Amino acid sequence: QVQLVESGGGLVQPGGSLRVSCAASGMIFRLYALGWYRQAPGKQRELVATITSGGRTNYADSVKGRFTISRDDAKKEVYLQMNRLKPEDTAVYYCNAHYALGNNDYWGQGTQVTVSS
Repeated sequence: QVQLVESGGGLVQPGGSLRVSCAASGMIFRLYALGWYRQAPGKQRELVATITSGGRTNYADSVKGRFTISRDDAKKEVYLQMNRLKPEDTAVYYCNAHYALGNNDYWGQGTQVTVSS
């Protein structure tokens, strides 16, 4: 059974940093493209960052230069390092794993990130 479990969310002041993690199990992790998405209250879920199985990254314009996505295939984990956080980054952050050839798509339960003074 595939599981994605996020951790590391919390409350941080504007300008601060936070790293969220996602641990996977039950899958051949290295084959999957991974992503972080977020959903703020009253808004649709949006893409934050993705990383392919080969390590190629992509970012939403709103987080470029502030956030960094990375993966550790040996640990079966994906990370999102968030720097210079802004109040508008407040959202529930979700981990996603996608394997196009098998049409497999999995989501974690989400972790809350709140940026406030």
